[in-house]
Amino acid sequence: MKIVITGGAGFLGSHLSRSLLGLGHEVLAVDNFYTGNTKNVKDLLDYDSFKLIDHDVTEPFTFDCDGIINLACPASPVQYQRNPIYTLRTNFLGAYNSLDLAHKNSARILQASTSEVYGDPLHSPQNESYWGNVNPIGIRACYDEGKRVAETLFYDYHRKYGVDIRVARIFNTYGPSMDKNDGRVVSNFIVQALKSDDITVYGDGSQTRSFCYVDDLIEGLIKLFFAEDIHEPINLGNPNPISMLGLAKELIFLTASSSKVSFAPIPADDPKLREPDISRAEELLGWKPRIHRETGLIETIKYFKNIV
Repeated sequence: MKIVITGGAGFLGSHLSRSLLGLGHEVLAVDNFYTGNTKNVKDLLDYDSFKLIDHDVTEPFTFDCDGIINLACPASPVQYQRNPIYTLRTNFLGAYNSLDLAHKNSARILQASTSEVYGDPLHSPQNESYWGNVNPIGIRACYDEGKRVAETLFYDYHRKYGVDIRVARIFNTYGPSMDKNDGRVVSNFIVQALKSDDITVYGDGSQTRSFCYVDDLIEGLIKLFFAEDIHEPINLGNPNPISMLGLAKELIFLTASSSKVSFAPIPADDPKLREPDISRAEELLGWKPRIHRETGLIETIKYFKNIV
C-alpha cells in the first residue's frame, strides 16, 4: 500500500514509518517540523519507498494513496500549550484535510486520538464507552477538545460519506526518538536523572499514568489499521499504572542517579488517574503490550545517554 503518515517525522511517526517500510509498504511522511525532526527519519531517506514532504496539515494536501494515518499534533502539554490556537487548528484542520484526502482516494484512514479525550476521569480504568470529564475552557482544552472534535469529524465522515475510518485512543507512550525537551514525563525524569538534577514531581506525586513502550504501541496501530470492519474507538496502552512519585524513584534506581525528588504545584486540570481498559483491543485485534516497563525504560535510558 501507499500510506501517507502526517506527523511522519515525529516520535511515533518515525517508528511507524520504519515498521511499515519493513512490511513492504510505501510511505509518504508529511511533517512541518513543528515538533518533528528530520534526524528521526534520517536512516529512511535512502529508501526508494520513503518520501519526506515538508507541509503543514492545516493547509490542504493532495496525494494518490491507499491509506492515511493522521498523527500530526504536538502531544505534550509543554508543546501543545506553546501555541494553543495552532494546536486546535492542527487537530481540526489536520483531521479535516486528511479525511478529505481519504474521501477523494477511497482510502482507509486512522486517527491517532488520545487518552486525553477522557479528561480527568471519574473512574478507572477508562474504557471506550466512557464519555470523559474534560474542562472545555482549561489550559489543556486545546489538545483534549481538539482531539475530541477530530473524533467527531471522523465519525461524521464515516456516516455521511462512508469513509473507512479507524480511531486509536493512545495512552502514554515512551521509547527511543523522544525529544529530550518535549516535556513528557518519561523524558523529563530521565534527563533530570542523567544530569543528577532534582526530579520535578507535580503535586504529591500520587497521580497515576500507564506507560506503553513504543514498539508495542506501533504494533497495535498497525493491527488496527489493517483490521477489517473495525470502526469503533480502540484504547491502545499498557494497563499497568504507576504513580509519578513511583516512576521518579524507579528511574533514579535504573539510572543509578544521585538525583533527589522535588515537588512543585500541580498544573491545572492535570488528570489524577490514567489507566486503559484494553479488553476491546485484546478481543478485536488480539493485541496487548508485551514489553515490561522496566525493560522499556532501560532501552529508553540507553537512547538518552547518547543525546544528553
